[in-house]
Amino acid sequence: MQTYEITIAGITRHLPIVKIKDELQLASFVILGDTELTTVAANELKQRLPEVDILVTAEAKGIPLVHELAKQMNMSHYVVARKSVKAYMQQPFISQATSIASQTKQLLCLDVSDVALIKGKRVALVDDVISSGESIRALADLVEKAGGDIVVKASIIAEGDASERDDIIFLEKLPLFCTSS
Repeated sequence: MQTYEITIAGITRHLPIVKIKDELQLASFVILGDTELTTVAANELKQRLPEVDILVTAEAKGIPLVHELAKQMNMSHYVVARKSVKAYMQQPFISQATSIASQTKQLLCLDVSDVALIKGKRVALVDDVISSGESIRALADLVEKAGGDIVVKASIIAEGDASERDDIIFLEKLPLFCTSS
């Protein structure tokens, strides 16, 4: 299997290159279960973030990063936008996104208790990877509906064209790999 080597905050990983469309491959970055990388990436991001009151991420791969980041920033809470409406949610705020990895439309939902944590607060949107920007856009939509003030968008990886954006903070670039049919 072909791999792509990346070093993030001094930690090197070999990412498998996977086909997501006939003409497109990506290096699969999965932080889930990688406590070493999660810890050092959170520490590096913490140094680059402006002052914020709450961290918001999308379910699921951003959760360990935001958990560790909140811990290092001495925050008692963070918010996770869920990928489906749960039975406990009363009048959920809903947004939609199509991520490059999943290739399907996904819902992102906030409960009223999440909205209470966000309203009137300085918010950091955090994810493991920003690629097409759809997930971060959907998160921003939810936070704006909830009355939060987005002061930063941050990720470990900026993939493809996202690395050219000037409205996000990220630690490393990751290319997309185009293939000819």
